[in-house]
Amino acid sequence: MTMTQSMAGKTVLITGASRGIGAAAARAFAEAGARVALSARNGDAIAALAGEIGKDAIAIPCDVSRYWEVAAAVEACRSAFGGIDVLVGNAGMIDPISPIDAADPDSWGKAIDVNLKGVFHGMRAALPVMKAAGGGTVLTVSSGAAHAPLEGWSAYCAAKAGAAMLTRAADLEGRTHGIRAMGLSPGTVATDMQRVIKASGVNPVSQVDWEEHIPPEWPARTLVWMCTPDADEFIGTEISLRDPAIRKQVGLA
Repeated sequence: MTMTQSMAGKTVLITGASRGIGAAAARAFAEAGARVALSARNGDAIAALAGEIGKDAIAIPCDVSRYWEVAAAVEACRSAFGGIDVLVGNAGMIDPISPIDAADPDSWGKAIDVNLKGVFHGMRAALPVMKAAGGGTVLTVSSGAAHAPLEGWSAYCAAKAGAAMLTRAADLEGRTHGIRAMGLSPGTVATDMQRVIKASGVNPVSQVDWEEHIPPEWPARTLVWMCTPDADEFIGTEISLRDPAIRKQVGLA
């Protein structure tokens, strides 16, 4: 089965689908034959993207930090397409970039609400639907920040570390129910988030030349590949696009 046929008949819900990795993933899954439900706070952006993709895409405005909105998004996906086969937990934010001793507590908490609780909200809403259908795939967009502290990124690092552990927990609890849970650490990607990081001037990531960032289409293609049997050996783990062997398996340049 080729990548262009691999998702035929499947339904994918993507959070943070208005731009960057999320928007690229929406296009990649659609090209692979999937029906895609696009979720983000920016309703205009996801509506435009759904219009670009066509009849097999719907836009669902949603703030992942609010569980009831995520639950409603899953229900809208079920109503439109009959179920949900893949959840891509991609929504995230880098702010606040600040030392711990100067961080605004409300902004710090908002980052946890989006980057960690948002991942939980997606799983909590989607997993019962998947289990009832006999299984599904849960993909969390992770980060190297999940595994190493970076100056000024305490909220982002803490949340990503939590989301990585949450994905492992989903595997532990869900594998016998047909759940395939995995994380993807894409490395640095040429998105708006990297522009914010660059402008901050804080920690080594802000000093990375733009040309060194990978295009968002690379993690997008990898997310599609992770839904295929070729990725079964990585169930319950996190794969990194910094690994040349992974890039070769996915078929990236």
